[in-house]
Amino acid sequence: MGREKVFRFKRFAVLNDRTAMKVGTDGVLLGAWCNVEGVNRVLDVGTGCGVIALMVAQRNNHAMIDAIDIDHDAIEEANVNFGNSPWSDRLKADVQDFNTMQGGDKWDLIVSNPPYFTNGVLPTGDARTLARHTHTLTYRQLIDGSSRHLSENGWLAFISPIEVKSEIIEAAAFASLPVKRLVTVIPVEGAAPKRILWQLSRRDAPYLEETLTIAHSDGTFTREYIELTGDFYLKM
Repeated sequence: MGREKVFRFKRFAVLNDRTAMKVGTDGVLLGAWCNVEGVNRVLDVGTGCGVIALMVAQRNNHAMIDAIDIDHDAIEEANVNFGNSPWSDRLKADVQDFNTMQGGDKWDLIVSNPPYFTNGVLPTGDARTLARHTHTLTYRQLIDGSSRHLSENGWLAFISPIEVKSEIIEAAAFASLPVKRLVTVIPVEGAAPKRILWQLSRRDAPYLEETLTIAHSDGTFTREYIELTGDFYLKM
């Protein structure tokens, strides 16, 4: 996916020029997939340009959505994108560190496309590396924090590299926030899986494990991927 200054979807467009993390397949997958049924309050953690929050607003016509990020430029850009959207009255972005959030606020859905570079040197002042590095928000911190801030039947939804599967399952068990749904994402049929979509919740729901393949070997999108993202991408 290209790194356009303005990325246009069917019902909204996003500036993603100033934020460290640009619009990408991971975020679009998560925004199209996470469960928004019956959700009244949503928290988007590490919102970047706000694309996931906007996708949730499109899919749920009444939820109030809070978006947070530690990057001031990202929040300024997200607020511009929210203001230009059809759902500006339901979207709000603030500079906030999820790890230090105080108070008793609860959300029905916490959604995050979190940092995922867990190894290597973190260059000083490199905003994009900071946005993608678990130095700022580990999976355990995301899960532990969500266990405190979710409503009784709330969902945590996020995406991760497949390599950290065991780490996340362990963190979910320690936080008493069970994995309820897991989707293994294969980029091209025949290739190794690269990502996992996760939904965790304390609600009484059966465990569901699935596989999603994005593209056929000839590069065309699969029917399941088109059905998932077709309400968003212009060319689907």
